[in-house]
Order: sequence, then structure tokens, then C-alpha cells
Amino acid sequence: MTAEAQALVQAHLAKVVHEDSLSEEQRASYRQRIKELLRQRDAVLVAHYYTDPEIQSLAEETGGCVSDSLEMARFGKEHPASTLIVAGVKFMGETAKILSPEKRVFMPTLEATCSLDIGCPEDEFADFCDQHPDRTVVVYANTSAAVKARADWVVTSSIAVELIEHLDRNGEKILWAPDKHLGSYVRDKSGADVLCWDGACIVHEEFKAKGLQDLKAAYPDAAILVHPESPAPVVEMADVVGSTSQLIKAACEMDNDTFIVATDKGIFYKMQQLAPGKTFLEAPTAGSGATCRSCAHCPWMAMNGLQNMLAVLEDDNGMGQEIFVDSDLADKAMVPLNRMLDFGKSLKS
Repeated sequence: MTAEAQALVQAHLAKVVHEDSLSEEQRASYRQRIKELLRQRDAVLVAHYYTDPEIQSLAEETGGCVSDSLEMARFGKEHPASTLIVAGVKFMGETAKILSPEKRVFMPTLEATCSLDIGCPEDEFADFCDQHPDRTVVVYANTSAAVKARADWVVTSSIAVELIEHLDRNGEKILWAPDKHLGSYVRDKSGADVLCWDGACIVHEEFKAKGLQDLKAAYPDAAILVHPESPAPVVEMADVVGSTSQLIKAACEMDNDTFIVATDKGIFYKMQQLAPGKTFLEAPTAGSGATCRSCAHCPWMAMNGLQNMLAVLEDDNGMGQEIFVDSDLADKAMVPLNRMLDFGKSLKS
């Protein structure tokens, strides 16, 4: 990540405010009220695997969805509810609005963003694309609507390798943005000609091979599960490399009793739910202590809480946390997004 991008990320992090702790009685009260308001407002809650376990369980209990960003996009588009509450980061809310322009889309807070999004500004990215007009532009879902609108394809980590292999077979050279680690991973796996933007996730970039080696030595029978946004030395140590959904599937299907997991610790909720009795350990990060902001949990994902969600549902205008996307921009971004969804469907057929 460039120094300028790092400065932008740090400026955003300085503004991050998390909810104060709630008592069990308060939590129960908030949850019940949220359930009532979701019904009253014909709304459904769509949550990412990296949000707080309490948010994930609430989505499940109310007929919503807990998933990766690809499935979140599909679910929100196909669900009959007229209102979507998206618990995640801002690009997920924007994607939901682009795919469902007729629906109202709210987030618990619009301040929840992503270092990959911040580190890939629209104008600089457009200039980068203009410098390489012979390349097919593929952008990760973790980007703004404006960046998606400039792309030929949008992709998530769950189908990244397959898509790049498909484009490579067609003789296409790739311009990839914004995550350089994931871009390098798909380049190595596919053998394609991939030029990467210099971006990185603040959570996954913190994982270090040395700490992982030490933890593996302490738990020699543990399997290592790694998200491909992690640096190459960490990816090389993995028994399984994959998207959030793919890592959860591996945790369920592998015979190991213990897993070292190099991705956001929010994923442990679903892993423990689907693979009870197994042990999941957080992969070590470069930081240490409770003050390390990027230690295996995205600070922006952590901003999705019961209090701000309830406030949004209680207010007719959603406390100003409604997602709006310019219609012309949305029309342009819709093209690569629909290509992503159609390609994802083709892999299942």
C-alpha cells in the first residue's frame, strides 16, 4: 500500500468509534426491538461473516443472511423485502443498492468502510487504467461504486482464480485492483498476465509467517486456513487457501480437530456453529496487545452494532445512514457486477 493510501487509512481509523458495552438485559431488549422493526418495515438483515457474532445470529434468527460478499449481493437482490439492512462495510451497501435500485438500503453506519476501498481512489485508478488500455480491468468487490463502474469485471475471492483462468484462456491480459496479495495469488495459481494495483487489507497484511510458524510448532496437528488477502509467506504455509465460505467449508470437512485461522476472527462464529467440538485459533499478527487496531478483526466491521442498527430502524429516514448511488454510475457498475453473478452461477451449474 502506498504511503498516501496508508495515511488515508490511518485518518479513517482515527475516527472509528465502537459501541460501549451493553448489559445482557440491554442486549436482549435491543434484539427484540430490532426483530419487531424488521417485520414492521418489511426489511431483511444481511450480514457479513466478519461482523460481530451477535449481529450474525440476529440475521439468522430473522430470516436474513450471513455470508460472504458474493452471496450477500445475490441474497439481497433476490429477497422480496423492500428494505435491506446491510451489516458490513460500505461497498457492500453500495453493491446492494446497485443490484436492487428499487429497494431502500441502509447500514448501521456509513462510516464503516474498507482499507482496500480507501486505498483505491477513483481518479488515480482511472489514470492507472488509462495507462494500460490493452488490459481487461478486474476489480475486487471491496471497492467503491465509481471504481466498479470503470471495470470490465467485478470479482470476489470465492471465484477469483476461476475467473482469471477463464479470461486467460481467452487470451486476455489483466489489470487487477486493489488487493496486491490476492492479485499475486491468482496470478500464481492461474499463470495469467496480471498487473496489480498496490493495495492491501489492514487486517490480513498483519499476519506474519514467523508467528504462524511458532504457533504451528505449538500445535503440530493443526491445519492452517488462510485467506488469500494475506501476504505470500503466510499463504505458502496454508493447508487451505480460500475465501471466507471456502475456509468455513474446509473447517467442516477436514479431519483435523484444531485449526489456525488467518482471517478476521468474526468468521469463528460460523466455524464454531458448523463444526462444533473443533478448536479454532487466531493466527498471530504483527501487532500485540489489546490496543492493536488491526489484530485479526476489522475495526470498521466492528462498528456494526445493536445500538446503531436499532437507531436506524426506529427513524423513518434511517438516521441518515441510507445508501444512495448516482443512477448513471449505478448503471455502469451494474454491468461488471452482473457478470460476476452470472459467472458465479455458471460455476455451480
